[in-house]
Amino acid sequence: MPPEHDDTPRKGKKVRVPFRRNRSPRRRRKDWTQQSRDSEDQNVDSVRGEQVVPRGDLSRQRTVIVHDVPTGDALRSGTVVAVRGLFADVDDGQHIWSCTIRRILRTRSIDERNSVTVGDHVRFSMGTGRKGVAEEGAIESVELRRGQLSRRAGRRTQIIVANVDQAIIVSSAARPDPKPHLIDRYIVSALAGAITPVICMNKIDLDTEDFAAGLLERYEKLGYSTLGTSAETGQGVDTLRDMLKGKESVIAGQSGVGKSSLLNAVQPGLELRTGDVIHKYDKGRHTTTTATLIRLDIGGYVVDTPGIRALDLSIVPRGELEAHFVDLARFVPDCKFPDCTHIHEANCAVKDAVERGDIHPERYDSYVRLFTEPA
Repeated sequence: MPPEHDDTPRKGKKVRVPFRRNRSPRRRRKDWTQQSRDSEDQNVDSVRGEQVVPRGDLSRQRTVIVHDVPTGDALRSGTVVAVRGLFADVDDGQHIWSCTIRRILRTRSIDERNSVTVGDHVRFSMGTGRKGVAEEGAIESVELRRGQLSRRAGRRTQIIVANVDQAIIVSSAARPDPKPHLIDRYIVSALAGAITPVICMNKIDLDTEDFAAGLLERYEKLGYSTLGTSAETGQGVDTLRDMLKGKESVIAGQSGVGKSSLLNAVQPGLELRTGDVIHKYDKGRHTTTTATLIRLDIGGYVVDTPGIRALDLSIVPRGELEAHFVDLARFVPDCKFPDCTHIHEANCAVKDAVERGDIHPERYDSYVRLFTEPA
C-alpha cells in the first residue's frame, strides 16, 4: 500500500526574483490628455508625488517562497520527451513520468517563453503517493543546454528543442511547393543554436521539372549535407536512417512536407499521425501539435516538431546574420566599410558578388529580408 499523503506544511526560504515584464506597474502615468478631456473645464495637474525613477533593484523584484527539495540520491535524472502546458513527460531510461514544473523555474524564466522544453536534461523528485492518484514527479532543475533550435514568440524566445546535434530541415518537391527562404531561416536558426543543418527534399518523386533537385544542388555547393527522399516510394529513406543512427536530431519544416511520414518509414511501427495537403491553399494540415522526442531502435533519438509556416529570427542579432550565410561571409572582408550591412552601401563586395552570380539572388534576398525585419 502506498503511504498516505503528508499534509504537513513544507519549509521554505524567501527568494527575490524579477517581475515579469507584462506585470510590472507603470512608473508614471501617461494618460494626461484623456484626463483633461474627461474633466471638461477643470485644470489637470500632474501628480507631484509620482515616482519617475525606480528606487533600485528592490523595486523590480518580488519575493517568492522556495520550498526545500530533495538533493543528492533523492533526485532522479531524465530527459524531457514532451511538454504540455505546466506538465512534462520525463524519461529516466526505465519509465516515462508525468512531472509538474516547479513554479520557481517558471518565475525565473523571464526572457524565455518556456522554462522547460523537449530534449532538456532535468533533475526531478517523486512526490509521496496518495491512494487512487497516479504517482507523479516535479522538475527541480534544468541542466545547461546545448544545441538548441529557437525562434521569437511575441517578446520572448521560444526554444523549440534543446540538446540536439543536427537539424533535418525538410521541404517538399511539391504539395506544398518548396520555400527556399524558409529553408534559409531554418539554416540560420540551426547555426545560431550550434546545430548542424541537413537539407532534406521529400516527395522527390513529384519533382517532374527538377526544381527541387536544383535546390539541393545549390545547398550542396555551399557545403551542407543534402538528400532527396520519398516516404511514398522509399527513395532515400535508408540514407536518412543512417544519418539519424546514434545521433540526437530534430526534424523540422513547414506543415505538409511529410516529416511524420518520413519517420514512419525510418522506423516501421511508429504509426505517427499524418495528414493530407489542403490543395485549395497548397498548405499542410497540422497533424503534429506538439514537439515529441522519439527513441530510435537504431540508437539515438529524433524530435518530431509541429509544422511552422513562419520562423521569426529577430532573436539573432543583425550584426551576426552575415556569419550564418556562408556564401556571403567569404566576401565580407573585401567590403570597403567594416560595418557594411551589404544592403545600401557603395563598394560592397557582397552586392558585387550577387551581380556577378557568385551569390544566388534568392540567398541574398533571404539575408536582406532577415536583416530588415523589425526587432
